[in-house]
Amino acid sequence: MKIQYPLFSQVALAQDLPEYNLKRGDIATIVEYYHKAEGEEDGYSLEGFDVPQVTIEVAASQIIPVVQW
Repeated sequence: MKIQYPLFSQVALAQDLPEYNLKRGDIATIVEYYHKAEGEEDGYSLEGFDVPQVTIEVAASQIIPVVQW
Protein backbone atom coordinates (compact mmCIF):
# COMPACT_ATOMS: atom_id res chain seq x y z
CA MET A 1 0.00 0.00 0.00
CA LYS A 2 1.29 3.46 -0.91
CA ILE A 3 1.76 6.10 1.78
CA GLN A 4 -0.08 9.32 1.07
CA TYR A 5 1.33 12.21 3.04
CA PRO A 6 -1.08 14.90 4.24
CA LEU A 7 -0.83 18.37 2.73
CA PHE A 8 1.32 20.81 4.70
CA SER A 9 3.17 18.02 6.51
CA GLN A 10 6.94 18.14 6.67
CA VAL A 11 9.06 15.54 4.93
CA ALA A 12 12.77 14.93 4.38
CA LEU A 13 14.43 14.15 1.09
CA ALA A 14 15.38 10.48 0.79
CA GLN A 15 18.09 11.26 -1.77
CA ASP A 16 20.19 14.13 -3.09
CA LEU A 17 18.69 16.34 -5.79
CA PRO A 18 21.85 17.87 -7.29
CA GLU A 19 19.92 19.70 -10.01
CA TYR A 20 18.41 21.83 -7.21
CA ASN A 21 21.49 21.80 -4.96
CA LEU A 22 19.52 19.88 -2.30
CA LYS A 23 20.84 17.10 -0.09
CA ARG A 24 19.36 13.98 1.46
CA GLY A 25 17.73 14.97 4.75
CA ASP A 26 16.76 18.50 3.69
CA ILE A 27 13.31 19.32 5.10
CA ALA A 28 10.36 20.73 3.14
CA THR A 29 6.58 21.10 3.35
CA ILE A 30 4.15 19.29 1.04
CA VAL A 31 1.93 21.79 -0.76
CA GLU A 32 0.35 19.59 -3.45
CA TYR A 33 -0.30 15.91 -4.14
CA TYR A 34 -0.47 14.32 -7.61
CA HIS A 35 -2.29 11.00 -7.91
CA LYS A 36 -0.97 9.00 -10.86
CA ALA A 37 -2.51 6.13 -12.79
CA GLU A 38 -1.97 2.54 -11.69
CA GLY A 39 1.64 1.52 -12.26
CA GLU A 40 2.97 5.09 -12.04
CA GLU A 41 4.42 6.71 -8.96
CA ASP A 42 2.44 9.44 -7.19
CA GLY A 43 4.11 12.82 -6.81
CA TYR A 44 4.27 15.86 -4.55
CA SER A 45 5.14 19.53 -4.76
CA LEU A 46 7.43 20.69 -1.97
CA GLU A 47 8.29 24.14 -0.66
CA GLY A 48 10.77 25.23 1.94
CA PHE A 49 14.42 24.21 1.90
CA ASP A 50 15.23 27.72 3.16
CA VAL A 51 14.66 28.92 -0.41
CA PRO A 52 11.71 31.35 -0.69
CA GLN A 53 9.30 31.14 -3.62
CA VAL A 54 10.67 27.85 -4.98
CA THR A 55 8.46 24.79 -5.51
CA ILE A 56 9.99 21.42 -6.43
CA GLU A 57 8.12 18.40 -7.77
CA VAL A 58 9.28 14.98 -6.56
CA ALA A 59 8.17 11.37 -6.79
CA ALA A 60 6.80 9.75 -3.63
CA SER A 61 9.91 7.55 -3.35
CA GLN A 62 12.11 10.65 -3.04
CA ILE A 63 10.68 11.70 0.34
CA ILE A 64 10.31 10.20 3.81
CA PRO A 65 8.51 11.36 6.97
CA VAL A 66 10.64 13.67 9.13
CA VAL A 67 10.22 11.28 12.09
CA GLN A 68 11.97 8.54 10.08
CA TRP A 69 14.88 10.83 9.25
